[in-house]
Amino acid sequence: MSNTPSQEQAAAGPAAPSDFIRDIVADHVREGKYRQIHTRFPPEPNGYLHIGHAKSICLNFGIAREFGGVCNLRMDDTNPAKEDVEYVDSITEDVRWLIGGWADDRLGLKEKGQSAAQQVVNGKPDFFLPAVSGSAAAPVSGTVPAASALEAFYASDYFDQIYGYARLLIAKGLAYVDDLSAEDTDKYRGAPDRPGKESPFRNRSIEENLDLFTRMKEGEFPDGARTVRAKIDMTSPNIWMRDPILYRIRHSEHHHTGDKWCIYPMYDFAHCLSDYIEAITHSICTLEFEVHRPLYDWILENLDLARPLPRQYEFARLSLGYTVMSKRKLMQLVNEGLVTGWDDPRMPTISGLRRRGVTPEALRDFAYNIGITKYNGITDVAVLEHAIREDLNRRALRRLAVLRPLKLVITNYPEGQVEQLEAVNNPEEPGSGSRKVPFGRELFIEADDFMEAPPPKYFRLRPGGEVRLKYAYIIKCDQVIKDSSGAVVEVRCTADLDSKTGGPSAGRKVKGTIHWVSVAEAIDAEVRLYDRLFTVPEPDAAGDFKTHLNPHSLEVLTAKCEPSLREANPDLRYQFERLAYFTLDKGSTSEELRFNRTITLKDTWAKTAQKR
Repeated sequence: MSNTPSQEQAAAGPAAPSDFIRDIVADHVREGKYRQIHTRFPPEPNGYLHIGHAKSICLNFGIAREFGGVCNLRMDDTNPAKEDVEYVDSITEDVRWLIGGWADDRLGLKEKGQSAAQQVVNGKPDFFLPAVSGSAAAPVSGTVPAASALEAFYASDYFDQIYGYARLLIAKGLAYVDDLSAEDTDKYRGAPDRPGKESPFRNRSIEENLDLFTRMKEGEFPDGARTVRAKIDMTSPNIWMRDPILYRIRHSEHHHTGDKWCIYPMYDFAHCLSDYIEAITHSICTLEFEVHRPLYDWILENLDLARPLPRQYEFARLSLGYTVMSKRKLMQLVNEGLVTGWDDPRMPTISGLRRRGVTPEALRDFAYNIGITKYNGITDVAVLEHAIREDLNRRALRRLAVLRPLKLVITNYPEGQVEQLEAVNNPEEPGSGSRKVPFGRELFIEADDFMEAPPPKYFRLRPGGEVRLKYAYIIKCDQVIKDSSGAVVEVRCTADLDSKTGGPSAGRKVKGTIHWVSVAEAIDAEVRLYDRLFTVPEPDAAGDFKTHLNPHSLEVLTAKCEPSLREANPDLRYQFERLAYFTLDKGSTSEELRFNRTITLKDTWAKTAQKR
């Protein structure tokens, strides 16, 4: 995206915030606890990233950026039934877009096809996979490969090592193969107010457990026949410590490993071990994983690992008003055709926000401004919208467009005459220059910029009233033309031809200014007016969230635009003056222009709420 100087400064991001996680990291840096701070962003590739993930991306990469560290991008791909290469590709694209020019030099990747290397540390066998990053401080093995030779980390690249760690727990008598069905496993687990019950298979011999685990790996048993469980404490007050499942049988082809495996580790088992193998120092999760932390620590502490162990820290996830964040519900919207896809501009996905015209700078400002806490709550979507407006006001090029055209004729303006009037590109950026806009006798104005019988304090055009045409003349309405149904189809005006900038009466004051487009020079464009997808702040609080879908979340119009928009650039943002901010949609061409409304100039929802 082309930026002016102040936009380049904005791209660097706001000043680093202060929060409890950054305070912990800062203490560790002062203490010299770690050679380098190493975080990670580990989404499961079973859907597209949404704005909640953006908060986590900004936190993890922000910490790496602020403390000279590295943040690994890792696919936590332990569930082959729900994961797909499409999601891997979209996640990678979204992360690169969000951190581009800000923390991309802190992005930790690995060489394609590389897995953890075995080494000996303090006399113990160990596995380690270093990150390659744009940071000179990043631990790099040999020379830095070309970017095309790098890829994200994958938990599935460690399946051999994770399998070995599971065998080690079994050999130590700390895990066992269980034959309970899924239903019985749930029953035996108990409840928060009552202890669990030990499985009848809990006390198998180590030899039998190792043999059964080997046969599970070799595909001898069907799905669901057996699991591997940690042997911890079935009476623990923490249900996640009641012999949690570490491995299950699943005869499914994996997007990354193919048909090599028919047993797959559970997320809790793979997560902590992936962190260890990658030498993560700060494993930052959302608050629902707080109760999983004892298991995270138990696994690592019982494997006699050679290097320092990672630590897990939790923060409150983002809950945003007028939005659903559940991947399951977002997928429901896509699969049921209630939106056009994961990148529908009404979706809270990063790809949807990007297509709508939201910039990475706006999302990063939003993520920094809402802060990091340990308390769940709902963030007003107006906070996000404010960040978007602030960003677009600084960067958007101003253009003239009329969404609902009404013809206006200036009767005292010479027929056939065309003037090229000077119009500023961005009043917020004096260096952005100006452009020429054609002006003639016949114009289009917005239909709602004229009223025959206006209410009080209506300062736009009315019979006998005056307004200034933006960048042009003061006009007075003399005549109204209607069709057979009584609808206004044309207004006829006279212009004060001395009132243009530099003219004798240019300083004459009128209360209203309206925008316009020359009829002769106007070009057509499809304009998609996107709005909030839901009508209530908490659409999934109770009942079917789909009952709260906004029937007016999309309106499609054919707008009349100034001719310079024929050369609109998808990397730029535009303000259609007095209307809203827009971006060029993907697939748009100079012959068939298509613009998406990013956001209105003002918060129309707040005004509606006040009226209620």
